[in-house]
Amino acid sequence: MTEPLAQTLAQKIIARASGTASVAPGEIVTCAVDLALLLDSGGPRRIWPRLKELGTGVWDPEKIVLATDHFTPAVDAQSAAILKLTREFADAFGIKRFYDMQGIGHVLLAEKGLLRPGMFACGGDSHSSMGGAFGCLMMGFGAIEMTGVVVTGEIWLQVPETIRVGWHGEFASGVMAKDVMLKLCRELGMQNANRVIEFHGDTVSAMSMGERGVLCNMSAELGAETGVVAADEKTAAALALASGQGGTGAECDVAAWQSDHGAQVAATYEFSAPDLLPQVAAPHSPANSADVDVFEGKHIDQAYIGACVGAKLEDLRSVAEILKGRRIASGTRLLIAPASQAVLQAATADGSIQAIADAGAYLLPIGCGACAALGAGILAEHEVCISSTNRNFQGRMGANSAEVYLASPYTVAASAVAGRIADPRELLQ
Repeated sequence: MTEPLAQTLAQKIIARASGTASVAPGEIVTCAVDLALLLDSGGPRRIWPRLKELGTGVWDPEKIVLATDHFTPAVDAQSAAILKLTREFADAFGIKRFYDMQGIGHVLLAEKGLLRPGMFACGGDSHSSMGGAFGCLMMGFGAIEMTGVVVTGEIWLQVPETIRVGWHGEFASGVMAKDVMLKLCRELGMQNANRVIEFHGDTVSAMSMGERGVLCNMSAELGAETGVVAADEKTAAALALASGQGGTGAECDVAAWQSDHGAQVAATYEFSAPDLLPQVAAPHSPANSADVDVFEGKHIDQAYIGACVGAKLEDLRSVAEILKGRRIASGTRLLIAPASQAVLQAATADGSIQAIADAGAYLLPIGCGACAALGAGILAEHEVCISSTNRNFQGRMGANSAEVYLASPYTVAASAVAGRIADPRELLQ
């Protein structure tokens, strides 16, 4: 009898979704979709006209999650019209998992317990890869591909290769998952098309689910199809905790969804967490990163805490840790856009919001906002911002001549206090 081929976690998930025993990198397969995430930005407003043209509806409203996050709250008539159309789409097709102005869609999937190990999921946004923190394979697709998913519940893909990235040891003070990804953007580059990044190691195992989400989310900045972290007991516990939100904790099979020993991968990288320093990426690419001391002293006009990777509960707590008993520098503004209502409520309950407000920061509405230059907090010509967001492409947060530096919430908060890019370790001692 022929021994079954050793498979990576990504291959196992794709094989299950395509109804085959195993798959190999480069194969073309058609996969059944377990969950589809649509957002106001590229969802109903792009997909519904095509559904009308085709004279069809959605394949399964129970497997579609819809969230408004990019245009919330509406800042002009066009934004309001997009949100109105999104709400009408939810009503017309009976989308029960419709989260209107409750937070960023990628964060809500985790909060609501809608992801589980082994799931094959699609999202209409490149940062849908964040779902991989739960041991599932979640990829981002454009509106045309997502139209096909919404109609048929299937999508074809070329089986990607896997790159394994290991991190080992404990982080030094002031270092977070965001620093990991800025370093990897520099070390691995941003040209990793048709690859899955699988993160492992005791550093990753020790991370919260939210921090694992940062790794998977910013796999998009590496140019990868998605990122994934194999499920463990922390995954199961997170899903069990979220089960009260209608999640699927009881269905979490940790043991089944692991890469096989001896599975072939395209490359393996190993890193030492204690050696990692706080990172900063200069305009206009996340790959323009270096240790924080390279950029120390650079004047900033704005510091921004926001986005799916930078405004989670632990991010706001990190910011509060830096700001407590301190004030934002004169001439500098610190803007905070929490990732969800649940995050805002928890950060209010534990005193983080009070510490942030006492320091002189400004609280923005929940949602994507200035990260994609769609809400309050966008930049004027020639302004300089340090941000906890995932991208700093030219014009991403406003004017083309604006400069955006990327960093962790710790570093952003420390820089807001200094009025210039600063090392957070100096304020954490």
